[in-house]
Amino acid sequence: QMGSEGPSAAVTTVHITGFKKFHGVSENPTETIVNNLTEYVKKKGLPKGLVIGSCSILDTAGQGALIPLYQTLQSAVIAKESESSSSNKIIWLHFGVNSGATRFAIERQAVNEATFRCPDELGWKPQVRLEIGIADAF
Repeated sequence: QMGSEGPSAAVTTVHITGFKKFHGVSENPTETIVNNLTEYVKKKGLPKGLVIGSCSILDTAGQGALIPLYQTLQSAVIAKESESSSSNKIIWLHFGVNSGATRFAIERQAVNEATFRCPDELGWKPQVRLEIGIADAF
């Protein structure tokens, strides 16, 4: 029968994170987006085979974000291991804010270089220092 995909149909699970407020951004739009996403999806629906695994808001702080991220990753890995189909995929989607940007930017991989000068939302301030790599020493 056309359009009938048995119980082994592939499913893509999306885990979404956003950030709480931080220095210079008192109301983080990513928190609003992620908080409203579940309700939006209930109203509008999702394409077939796509499901929301989790929507989480993270502290804009190194230590504050680590535990929730680890718990989300762990639960996703456990869920994937318990599924019979290996064709299922997981997408990790994080929303962030660049307060100096004039347009949206899609990043394939983001890196926090911890070069910010003000303390994060839990009071941690990185010690910015110049590091010389081994290759640079020769």
